[in-house]
Amino acid sequence: MQLYLPIADLPVNVFLVLAMGAAVGFVSGMFGIGGGFLMTPLLIFIGITPAVAVASVASHIAASSFSGALSYWRRRAIDPALASVLLCGGVTGTALGVWTFTQLRALGQLDLMIALSYVVLLSTVGSLMFSEGLRALMRTRRGALPRRRAHNWIHGLPLKMRFKRSKIYLSVIPVVVVGIVIGFIGAIMGIGGGFILVPIMIYLLRVPTSTVIGTSMVLTLVTMLFATMLHAVTNHLVDAVLALILMVGGVTGAQFGARAGQKIRGEQLRLLLGLLILSVGVRFAIELVIQPSDLFTIRELGVSG
Repeated sequence: MQLYLPIADLPVNVFLVLAMGAAVGFVSGMFGIGGGFLMTPLLIFIGITPAVAVASVASHIAASSFSGALSYWRRRAIDPALASVLLCGGVTGTALGVWTFTQLRALGQLDLMIALSYVVLLSTVGSLMFSEGLRALMRTRRGALPRRRAHNWIHGLPLKMRFKRSKIYLSVIPVVVVGIVIGFIGAIMGIGGGFILVPIMIYLLRVPTSTVIGTSMVLTLVTMLFATMLHAVTNHLVDAVLALILMVGGVTGAQFGARAGQKIRGEQLRLLLGLLILSVGVRFAIELVIQPSDLFTIRELGVSG
């Protein structure tokens, strides 16, 4: 069944897009991430311009995050105080990211920037997460105790606040900075940033795994809603028809993903997520190297639109 997308200006198979939304929603719920790092490339690969893909996927990420966050809220696996501080930076970073997005599009460099950002960011983060997850899995199989994480310089910063649900005493400065970075990246690349946020919160901020995923989803939900509104008002690139199809699939898939994620051990989740992120980064690199003409064609369409 073909359906014409008015903003993307091309027909798509409804069931294909619906299935993509459900699959990415499942991944979102399982790993506690927005899923944009998967959905945005998938839309680009089926012919949708990067600019429209980034702007429209934000609404799908928000829907998937809402569904997943609701599940974690019921389990009391969200730290409201930590989420609030993260959002102070997240909203600011999102606004700055949308402004940068608009400037790059005006210069005709937006689509190239999106492609290169995906290759560099996903390949790097995926490799690090995969190697760390593999080491953790090997330690578990050998029966070795996990190494105790010593506090780093971040925990010596001023303006400390006690986050009761996570049982940590931490400066709000790095939390706000992390929120700004995640919001900025999300607005430009069309990603929730959870696959970056979760490792940072665990390994740098020492937030317990029990509250990381749910808290991450709250940040993703709010920043992606804000990004959707800003993209719609400033760039007019949000395809409502595409966004609606993706949201229907995303909400459904996220519920099943959240349940599945509770049944898998932490080191296995990190290993699988790292492999998934790395695979998408490599796939994007192959497209950029082997079929540059296709990407340049997409880039021209995105700028002229």
